[in-house]
Amino acid sequence: MDVKYVFITGGVVSSVGKGVTSAALGRLLKERGLNVAIQKLDPYINVDPGTMSPYQHGEVYVLDDGSETDLDLGHYERFVDINLTKVCNVTTGQVYADVIAKERRGDYLGGTIQVIPHITNEIKHRIAQVSKTTNADVVIVEVGGTVGDIESLPFLEALRQMRGDVGRENCCYVHVTWLPHIAATGELKTKPTQHSVRELRSIGISPDVIIARADLPIEQELTAKIAQFCDVEQKAVLPMHTADVMYDVPLRLEELGVGDYLMDKLSLKASRQPQWEVWEHLVAESRREKPKLNIALVGKYVELHDAYFSVREALNHAGLALGVEVHIDWVHSVDLEKGIGWDEVKAADGVLVPGGFGSRGIEGKVLAAKYAREELVPYLGLCLGMQLMVVEFARNVLGYSDANSTEFDPASPHPVIDLMPDQREIADMGATMRLGVYPCELQSGTRAAEAYDKLVVDERHRHRFEFNNAYRTEFEEKGVQLSGMSPDGRLVEIAELRDHPFMLATQFHPEFLSRPTRPHPLFLAFVRAACEKAEIKQEAIVFDQEISEKV
Repeated sequence: MDVKYVFITGGVVSSVGKGVTSAALGRLLKERGLNVAIQKLDPYINVDPGTMSPYQHGEVYVLDDGSETDLDLGHYERFVDINLTKVCNVTTGQVYADVIAKERRGDYLGGTIQVIPHITNEIKHRIAQVSKTTNADVVIVEVGGTVGDIESLPFLEALRQMRGDVGRENCCYVHVTWLPHIAATGELKTKPTQHSVRELRSIGISPDVIIARADLPIEQELTAKIAQFCDVEQKAVLPMHTADVMYDVPLRLEELGVGDYLMDKLSLKASRQPQWEVWEHLVAESRREKPKLNIALVGKYVELHDAYFSVREALNHAGLALGVEVHIDWVHSVDLEKGIGWDEVKAADGVLVPGGFGSRGIEGKVLAAKYAREELVPYLGLCLGMQLMVVEFARNVLGYSDANSTEFDPASPHPVIDLMPDQREIADMGATMRLGVYPCELQSGTRAAEAYDKLVVDERHRHRFEFNNAYRTEFEEKGVQLSGMSPDGRLVEIAELRDHPFMLATQFHPEFLSRPTRPHPLFLAFVRAACEKAEIKQEAIVFDQEISEKV
């Protein structure tokens, strides 16, 4: 069978929901027994988002192979329950870097290098790599940004050319657009969508499907109008008002017949009937009124919640499995240094300190760890949250008041967190860290081993600095268990306190492997500990057998 392609473009405004739509379409096709892969084409010139500020781009999502990618790949993996690879995130920077490198080597034999065909050929080559490396029946390709952006033109031209390269019968173009609401007249307006489609058609792409997004219900007369003016079948104009639960989007698209439409359009045959019972249960539980659990997330980028998207979702997944609603209090670590925000921390049933880079707000995170340790509040530290838990313990339990990480104080006399030896001579910032999946061996009888219910796990990393082995003995003598180690025993992966209800921190990022119906074991254990502190009765909400065994 020929590989089929679904191309997703966006119109009118950015952040219209293309990522969730792409992920949901992937789920629809997977439910019909197809192998699905999803790729994001990002028009920015950065090689990857690894060096970009979270304020501009949200979280950096890390794949098994160590690729630093767009947060939309988190949507893809969570919805479709697949593990993607580096070929699934392409940026303008990557494309131009490769083309220029080929030109410097003389691969083009002295030819003039142009956007067409050289840049567009490189883009098409990268699209083709997805099916070759993933064995996908269907590849969904999302183009970042909005039609009309100058940055996305080479990508759109490549998608236009794909129709001729792989055959019209193997391509489907889906345009996700926005219907603005005019409050003065109470109307949703279709004119911006018409202009967006006209712009797309001027490039040579006529959408087969239009997903019309709005914050209000969209009447049939509006979808009929869009169909007429945009030359699309009315059954292929899909009204999608904003969902109260993100995981309801696949169910809504199924009700609108999108799955069957794509199967017919691409001449695909289903090997099974869709089974939506688990997702329906998941959405019903999300909407059900439940006891509220307060978690203080002490971060450096809390103004933009997307900077911690996977952390937020992992907490929600664990809450759903235990029958509680996790309410996150977003606490800025800089505020804690000023004495602000402590009411939220003290009212919380658990404290979570996530990752980050740079010295700003570090002392606020140290203070949060100190509070959780002294007041016996459940604590979960992720990456930097683990390193600063170690710093706090060294200062206030070991008595090294000047202990620090050499990331923040290179001259610290007690560098309890230090640079990895093989990173000392590297100057470039991009892709110089310990990235991707690494194995971790757990010590039996620890909270970590109990949570995982196994002794060897694989987790995703994104960091440069490590626990300084010179201090291992002192930490262990004072009550720290190094409960997770690299197989060679050289690197500390998990640290936890013995005499504490739950104070555990990881060098890796467990949030990247949490799934809606399979919460990550450490998040499950943390939320359970917070429930016990709050004296909230937990329930065992079973989505599948694996959840049943963990809860």
